[in-house]
Amino acid sequence: QVQLVETGGGLVEAGESLRLSCTSSGNIVSPRLMGWYRQPSGKQRELVAIMNRGGTTEYADSVKGRFTISIDNAQKDVYLQMNYLTPEDTGIYYCHVKLQAGEYWGQGTQVTVSS
Repeated sequence: QVQLVETGGGLVEAGESLRLSCTSSGNIVSPRLMGWYRQPSGKQRELVAIMNRGGTTEYADSVKGRFTISIDNAQKDVYLQMNYLTPEDTGIYYCHVKLQAGEYWGQGTQVTVSS
């Protein structure tokens, strides 16, 4: 059983930074993808940043140059450094892992950016 727990969300002002962490447990072997999605209130869940097994990253256009995804390969933990936050970054941020056997989501952590 795979479990993902996100931490690090909170309320910040525009221009400030946050670092999200996703702690994983369970049988995570050679994950195909690990990353972050977010869901603004009243909108669909959207990709923020992902990294594949080879280390290649993909970012949403809106966060390029501001957000950085990283992975601790030993612990299979995922991080998201978010700089220069804007109110448009507000939403619930979810950790996601895609394995050969299936995919898993965390419960989410709220990020709120005030103007």
